[in-house]
Amino acid sequence: MDEDDVFEDATTTTAELTPLSAVADAFEELSAVVKTNGFDYDFDLKPFCDACSLVSVLFGCLGIAFKFAELEYCSKVSDLAEASESFGTLNNVLDFDVQNDTVKSPGSLSRNLRRVRQGLDLIRALFQNFLSSDDCLLREAASSAYTNTCAAYHTWAVRTAVYAGMYALPTREQLLVRLNENDESAEREMIRYINASLPIIQYVDNLYTSRNIILDW
Repeated sequence: MDEDDVFEDATTTTAELTPLSAVADAFEELSAVVKTNGFDYDFDLKPFCDACSLVSVLFGCLGIAFKFAELEYCSKVSDLAEASESFGTLNNVLDFDVQNDTVKSPGSLSRNLRRVRQGLDLIRALFQNFLSSDDCLLREAASSAYTNTCAAYHTWAVRTAVYAGMYALPTREQLLVRLNENDESAEREMIRYINASLPIIQYVDNLYTSRNIILDW
């Protein structure tokens, strides 16, 4: 096989990735690092942001009901990505804000990271609900996921708008089409993301709890 054949095979493989499989691949890579090195590992900010940026496509597939989440999530990931050259690692982000007493300050990177973590958890919970129900509508699955992961941290106005927007969610079939998946492939990739995202969510939580920062915000 010559160099052109290798390039063609790599291009084909990349082209075959669906949004869901690309996200699952990225988080399995992150998860493998955490599983190998433990929660004390000083995770580089850039690969973390690269993986998180792929999740924004999933928010987009959910339509207007989750537009608020998409906009907030993308903004926070972008801020963290821009800071990656200056701060290098996730630990450095937390250490800087702890030193300056800005962990919970609006616009701080530590606060942005907390919101990105909630976005990852929202998608994880939605996928779990999606797989545990045969309901053709997504309202119940999405409402439950939002209630259990993000609602407590949003204002009354935001919560009201989100729940009202649930009626505009795509059906299960529409979502599968947008994701370019069928029932079997979607289940496989969603399970991969659920399993791979949990260690990452736990890693981010540990950044705060190891510094005695309570996760109630």
